[in-house]
Amino acid sequence: MSTSLKNEILSRFLRYAVIDTMSDDQAVAVKHPSTDGQWDLLNLLVDELKAMGISDIQVDPNGVVIARLASNIDHPVPTVAFMAHVDTADDVMGNNVKPRVIDSYDGKDIVLNEQYTLVAEENPELAKYVGETIIVTDGNTLLGSDDKAGVAEIMSAAAYLKAHPEVKHGVVEFIFTSDEETGAGMNTFPYDKISCDYCYTIDGGKRFEIESECFNAATVKVHFSGVSYHLGMARGRLVNALTMASFFINALPQAESPEATDGRYGYYCAQNISGTSTEVDLTLYLRDFDLDILNRRIDAIKSLAAATEALYPNGKVSVDAKHIYYNMALVAAKKPFAMENLYEAGRQLGMELQSSLIRGGTDGARMANERDIPCPNIFTGGHNLHSRFEWAALPAMVDACRLIIKIVEVGASK
Repeated sequence: MSTSLKNEILSRFLRYAVIDTMSDDQAVAVKHPSTDGQWDLLNLLVDELKAMGISDIQVDPNGVVIARLASNIDHPVPTVAFMAHVDTADDVMGNNVKPRVIDSYDGKDIVLNEQYTLVAEENPELAKYVGETIIVTDGNTLLGSDDKAGVAEIMSAAAYLKAHPEVKHGVVEFIFTSDEETGAGMNTFPYDKISCDYCYTIDGGKRFEIESECFNAATVKVHFSGVSYHLGMARGRLVNALTMASFFINALPQAESPEATDGRYGYYCAQNISGTSTEVDLTLYLRDFDLDILNRRIDAIKSLAAATEALYPNGKVSVDAKHIYYNMALVAAKKPFAMENLYEAGRQLGMELQSSLIRGGTDGARMANERDIPCPNIFTGGHNLHSRFEWAALPAMVDACRLIIKIVEVGASK
């Protein structure tokens, strides 16, 4: 089983990785998916699902593919789903990906190109895969294991289940979304087209790591309005919106920034800024595992806006704060069978699953909180995500696929 899955997952991942699916957070407000390349991969998945013999497939016009495998047992069990996203991030270039396969990693540094090297000492997880197959970038783009590794693992599991009817299962849904990296992937999700009682996102990182808790998240749009005046006669008249925004950003606590926090500590992050001396738009990301503390952060931003206005008379600061997703731990606690089935599947496979926090969010976090569907996150085998130093371990990818299959079997046995 592992050998056949290894070949299939690698082939699928390499095929998917070279499709340009980088999403665009500027275009997503008017277009779903935000980029046409995402449709290229979604349409390919539809063709491949049909070739497997899966006919119950729905394609939502907003860039979601839902495939359903009918039950092959004679008693009802809860419907399980597995979900991954087809888009890649734009932290570094996510298009024109040229993955390189290292068939038997020797444990040494990996030269990606003349400028960049993947240093073994800085990546201790590499040592676990000496003699094994890993996939790296050419140093010019990210690799896209977030989340094309998850896509490949789900598709390989679907193919295995379809080809092996001796594996007993209830109804299984396979869900592929778009624009996850923009944070807008679930804004138009067709909940009426799914029937799952519980779901797993295949969107994690290192081998055997699972996640059932994530940040609460808010996005805050801050607009600064200054007063324009001729620079030669500006004294007492000009109010520079850029100066106001600079003061505002510098007042954010550096000790509560992404680069200064880890574990359960939340943060303020100035994510992007644009404008002129007259009008400036600033986007902030606020994160915390505790919702009350997240709301305190929003209040602090509003107070800082008022203070900025007081310090810059005639300048105006407006704040628009929105909660984007919530910590999925509450839903996981209310409906523990999703985690129970996951741990039981790991136990049967001899995997020592390790629970971890997501210092971020997934589409599953939105699904959990918007529809009360528990949705833990499962590892994909990817490392250094959103980076030109990204790499993926094929043995971990195989184990993720095996875990998907075993979760289906465990669910059918309940």
